[in-house]
Amino acid sequence: MAADPAADEPITAVIVDDHAAIAAGVRSWCAQAVPPIEVIDAGDRLADVWTDSGADAHVVIFDLELVPGRPDFGELRRLVDSGRRVVVYSQHADDVTVIKCIDLGALAYLTKREGSDHLVPAIRAAARGEPYTTPSLSGALISDDAPGRPRLSQRETEVLRAWFASSSKQLVAAKLNITVKTVDTYISRVRVKYANVGRPARTKSELVGRALDDGLITLAELNQTVTPL
Repeated sequence: MAADPAADEPITAVIVDDHAAIAAGVRSWCAQAVPPIEVIDAGDRLADVWTDSGADAHVVIFDLELVPGRPDFGELRRLVDSGRRVVVYSQHADDVTVIKCIDLGALAYLTKREGSDHLVPAIRAAARGEPYTTPSLSGALISDDAPGRPRLSQRETEVLRAWFASSSKQLVAAKLNITVKTVDTYISRVRVKYANVGRPARTKSELVGRALDDGLITLAELNQTVTPL
């Protein structure tokens, strides 16, 4: 989990972006800031966020699309769930993507058309654990109606993730200290919410697919389990 930088401690950030020119530009902006921000370039290596100096960085600057054509909401959720403070810096400018990142816990969302005037303040705010609203985020918040994204409660998400990682609902009930009937109730609610937004998930495998699309779980997490679908 990220700790607040001390008053006399320089802010550090690790940038995960597969475009070297973007990373170089961000490093330059941060080096010229007053006071300067130290940026560690992880390239497209997500592992570097969890090891060595990247693991101690106050802020993660995260390019949402390290694999072309697939925004990695799952890795964003994994970073946030582990306590990392994330600023998403992405080419995507559509409102649905912006809002989804904020819902998953990013402290700021910037498009790559928004420069140092917003990125540097966003990094400073994130280092303190505070959100920062950029023009792209402000516009998305105003127009948010999210027709294809169900609003799951924290408990519904918790039960869903536990079910994906377990071989039975009985194990989920024991882990979360609830009854099997309650587990069924939460899963049924999730199915109804997905159906209501036109994305039905009648089987467990279909529900896993929805969760992957929405960043509720990652492929890496699924691969660590032996749960039959």
